[in-house]
Amino acid sequence: MATSQSEAPGAESARSGAGREATIARKTKETEIRIRIDLDGSGQYSISTGIPFFDHMLESFGRHALFDLDIQAIGDIEVDLHHTVEDVGIALGQAFREALGSAAGIKRFGACLLPRAESKVEVAVDVSNRPYLVYQLPLENDRIGSFDASLTEDFMYAFSQSAGLDLHIEKRYGKSPHHVVEAAFKGVARALREAVAIDPRETGLPTVKGAL
Repeated sequence: MATSQSEAPGAESARSGAGREATIARKTKETEIRIRIDLDGSGQYSISTGIPFFDHMLESFGRHALFDLDIQAIGDIEVDLHHTVEDVGIALGQAFREALGSAAGIKRFGACLLPRAESKVEVAVDVSNRPYLVYQLPLENDRIGSFDASLTEDFMYAFSQSAGLDLHIEKRYGKSPHHVVEAAFKGVARALREAVAIDPRETGLPTVKGAL
């Protein structure tokens, strides 16, 4: 006997793309962060973390996801960049999850195979609210100017955990750490752009469990 799925609360507003935005403020002894995100934006951004390369990556993330992003962060970067990078990931994930709301009507899954010069990175994401990170991005050199490229994993872990993402990032090939990391950020952005897009045929939550 066929079963039917009733429309989940908020499905109509989700399909219209209305109100999928959030603002998060997070303050610790090490960082003070304020983030505003609009999942139905046009890729506008205002980013300031005190870490130029990280700012550049976050700008690329917002532009290619078509999320409007305002990220303002002050951290103890004179001590270490880790606190700021990780805490921005936590706060951005929280803002993403809040903006997503019930997740009614979304496609849920997204993937991207993204080239950048000599590099290629594959990304797949499930907006499942069951966070998991697979990160396979070996680099020949961990330094990108003054930025420690290994912090990219810290950011992706913090972001995926607080956003509720099952996120897989794998380097197919590549030598330049700049190109590899940039491809990862852009690939995650493109995969999320697909995953949170509204499917006009989806009348509720994209799951048989009844909840994400």
